[in-house]
Amino acid sequence: MMASNTLQKLRKHLESQTGRAIGDYNMIADGDTVLVCCSGGKDSYTLLAMLQALQQRAPVSFRLVAMNLDQKQPGFPADVLPRYFASLGVDYRIVEADTYSIVKDKIPAGKTTCSLCSRLRRGIIYRTAKELGANKIALGHHRDDMVHTLFLNLLFGGKIKAMPPKLVTDDGAHIVIRPLAYCSEADIAKFARGMDFPIIPCNLCGSQENLQRQKIREMMQDWDKRYPGRTQSVFTAMQHVVPSHLADNGLFDFTGLTLDTPVEEGDIAFDAPQFPLAGAIPVHPATSC
Repeated sequence: MMASNTLQKLRKHLESQTGRAIGDYNMIADGDTVLVCCSGGKDSYTLLAMLQALQQRAPVSFRLVAMNLDQKQPGFPADVLPRYFASLGVDYRIVEADTYSIVKDKIPAGKTTCSLCSRLRRGIIYRTAKELGANKIALGHHRDDMVHTLFLNLLFGGKIKAMPPKLVTDDGAHIVIRPLAYCSEADIAKFARGMDFPIIPCNLCGSQENLQRQKIREMMQDWDKRYPGRTQSVFTAMQHVVPSHLADNGLFDFTGLTLDTPVEEGDIAFDAPQFPLAGAIPVHPATSC
């Protein structure tokens, strides 16, 4: 078990990161009811712990309702989460829906199930939020998830697009928030082990190692091992987008560009001294042919 003082330091760090993300993106306001989606994994347990801790000292008053979707996977321990929620004294709702059978029926054996499973879960979560009067829906995605999604879209989808820390649902009824946006997966994993959360593995998809997301995860782990801090660097880049140095006419008017068009940084953006040297991937200044 992790030493108690080490665990407390880690808890304070995660609480600080979570509070900072909530503040930076104005995720929670006075009077909000936040539906906290809890799968039984390390991320959602940590999310609930952080929100409960911050609820006690936040300058605003908000309500938390924990929700678990029992998807009827064979062997799912249905008693674990209700017992855990009750021990915390948090309001909770267990929703039963046999999405497992639907996914298994619709997706051929060996194919990835994440896309359909995700759509089914999303619809049920939105409906439950409406029933409970929740205006915010909190998900347990962390910094690494957001960076991995960026690379998934970049390499396989042809888009520079990731998970935003906050968004409005397609039906305009709720705001989805990701309070763990600044937290690393490594810190969350350490915290979950130290807290000895009753982890429930997802056996709907199992360990589909052929998933593109898994490949991206392995790529980023290798980068972080060889060049420490790469994941954080990419996340920081997601917060500092320069449209005039990409190629999207919808974000910057390249076709109407004239000598009088104000452009941030101009061609100095490619100068080598701008890049940090310590532990950085070597980058050579752009040259013209």
